[in-house]
Amino acid sequence: MSLLNQLSQITKNLAGLGQTKLFALVGVGALSIFLIIGSAIFLNKPTRETLYIGLSGEDINQISLVLAEANIDFATGTDGSSVTVPAGMTSRARMLLAERGLPSSNTAGYELFDQVGSLGLTSFMQEVTRVRALEGEIARTIQSINGISASRVHIVMPDRGNFRRGDQKPSASVMVRGGNNIAGRTADSIRHLVASSVPGLTIDEVTVLDATGKLLAAGDDFSNSNLNRSLSIVQLVQGEVETNIEKALSPFLGIENFRASVNAKVNTDSQQIQETVYDPESRVERSIRITRENQTSSESNAATPATVEQNIPDQGPDATGAAGPKSSELAERKEEQTNFEINSKTVSTVRNSYNIEGLSIAVVVNKARIDAMLGGEPTPEQTAAYLAELEQVVASASGIDAERGDRATVTVMEFLASEILTADAAQPGFMDTLKTQLGTIINALAFITVAVLLIMFGFRPLLRGTAGASSQDELGMDDELELPDFSPAAMGGGSMPMEGFGADFGFGEESESELELEDSGTFNRRVKEGPERRLARMVEINEERAAKILRSWASSEAA
Repeated sequence: MSLLNQLSQITKNLAGLGQTKLFALVGVGALSIFLIIGSAIFLNKPTRETLYIGLSGEDINQISLVLAEANIDFATGTDGSSVTVPAGMTSRARMLLAERGLPSSNTAGYELFDQVGSLGLTSFMQEVTRVRALEGEIARTIQSINGISASRVHIVMPDRGNFRRGDQKPSASVMVRGGNNIAGRTADSIRHLVASSVPGLTIDEVTVLDATGKLLAAGDDFSNSNLNRSLSIVQLVQGEVETNIEKALSPFLGIENFRASVNAKVNTDSQQIQETVYDPESRVERSIRITRENQTSSESNAATPATVEQNIPDQGPDATGAAGPKSSELAERKEEQTNFEINSKTVSTVRNSYNIEGLSIAVVVNKARIDAMLGGEPTPEQTAAYLAELEQVVASASGIDAERGDRATVTVMEFLASEILTADAAQPGFMDTLKTQLGTIINALAFITVAVLLIMFGFRPLLRGTAGASSQDELGMDDELELPDFSPAAMGGGSMPMEGFGADFGFGEESESELELEDSGTFNRRVKEGPERRLARMVEINEERAAKILRSWASSEAA
């Protein structure tokens, strides 16, 4: 049956239901649609809405007092940092709290200066306000990092003094709270952020803690020590060499058929060398200084010396005696000084990197893979030759230096079957699952209930009428070519001759409701009609169907 015929048949069935049933069907359909839409809106609508999250204990206490005074129902979240109110009361509650200045954030930034008047403000108060504003701004920035829900920053600025010999350095401490464990890299990032935000603050003076009191990063932390840096360099070198070996062997051996281990001896000492080199061959006279000095001196004594003889009368020499002793001295000095300019070169070398002093490499290869690559059952000579080739590959990939004393060993071993042990994770209980999925279960039950009501009171009567009409139509199609019986015996039984034939022309099988509505006179008159009259009415109703029946009669008589 075509779609047009089906639609026409459904229309006839709906028209045959009568006004009462038709109105009832329309009412049930409209009610079902209304129930579906209403249940979807009502069940999916949250009963409570979140007012604020990430609140401190002080803010929650103040908000609770204000909401209780306004007779607004509220509830505190299980995490102790959120407040919920009934649906539809969020706007009113927020307006009420905004009038009271709640929630009052503890991480106020530079807006603190808007609340401080300049009149009567001392320099100490200005400095304290500046530090508080800086702490609030840094805390806000830290809270914007993924995984951190709250943070507090404390900055200690040095006091300036005129009689202090040494300068004090600023320091800072940060406490963060996050949902999961905060990684060390995040703590290091926070330290760099705080150190770069405060003038004169170094990274070593910043300490980071979590809400449980666990030290995440500090200046004297082992992770920041020179020893840890040296170990990190050694691990980096060993990992790099192992990666190069894996890249060289994986394409033909497979990553699961070998294991490589590297032991590196690395010198991580810091060196600072400064040397000055002079070139005597490139001397040039810069200045010449010549000094000459001549010195002459003479001495003579003409007086008679005072002796004992002179005191004796008439015993000393006369006044005209000989002169006294004489002496003379002549000195001459010459000094010449020549200054030369000599080229010099100063070399300063600082080494903070590392130096590889030795490598020891061990590679273990799966014997089954070697045998498969060599044809199944290789001889010991073939295996040894193949291992020698592997050693050359490993030596080239790892950068082994024979003069340095590096060694590389490749060994064949039987590998055990890899077994991965997975620990069963703790599954949530039935009640936990039920609580989690309670809203979904209620929505599903409501939808199923509405669907059942719609099927029972809406679609079922419609399908019942459609099924009855379809069965009548199929019966008529099967019997449409049968010869109708117009005999009085067949007519007297009260049943229509050739059920399918009569039904196709509109006066065959009639529903009980239609028979009850018809009066007895009309029904008797239709039954008492002669065959010719009934055949004429059939031809008037559907000529094509009547022609098919007549052709079938003619073909049956000719046969």
